[in-house]
Amino acid sequence: MTDAPESDEDLLGRYARGEARAFELLYRRHEMRVWRYLERNVGNRATADELMQEVWFAVARDARRFEPGSRFTAWLFAIARHRMIDAVRAGRRQVSLEALGYDAPPVAEQLTTEPSIGPLAAVMVREQRGALTRALGELPDEQRDALLLQLEGELSVEEVAAITRSSFETTKSRLRYARTKLRELLGEHA
Repeated sequence: MTDAPESDEDLLGRYARGEARAFELLYRRHEMRVWRYLERNVGNRATADELMQEVWFAVARDARRFEPGSRFTAWLFAIARHRMIDAVRAGRRQVSLEALGYDAPPVAEQLTTEPSIGPLAAVMVREQRGALTRALGELPDEQRDALLLQLEGELSVEEVAAITRSSFETTKSRLRYARTKLRELLGEHA
């Protein structure tokens, strides 16, 4: 008999009571999802990396203020979204390593490409990932943000609406339009 994994909320509570290991577990569970949400919205790896640090510093700093009965993932992605909006408003400009001529594969690509799938399949995965990134870039900001919150954060329409401070119906429409547009843009990669 195996124990069920501890909930995010329980881990955050343990961290708030001083258990650093609980924070490490939370971070490992959610780091790539939050990073992808940020990077796919801001379109810059260096900015996404910087925002990731800010998000997790905020989680660490505000752990004791987390409201019991709330869902950790919704809280986490709300923090990520607010940090991202602040960065966009501040007009942060970052120079990526790629722009400086650094050719190493991006971290997200290294972590999400299965090494045993072979070179042809790896090329196809990279092409599909590139097509998805380009298609996401063509969505209006509100649609992309809502879609990425739902997909990366595994959030309900209600949670996305609360985070974006939009009505349920507006959020539902943004998600529907985003999916329709993505299907249209990704038709050849389906």
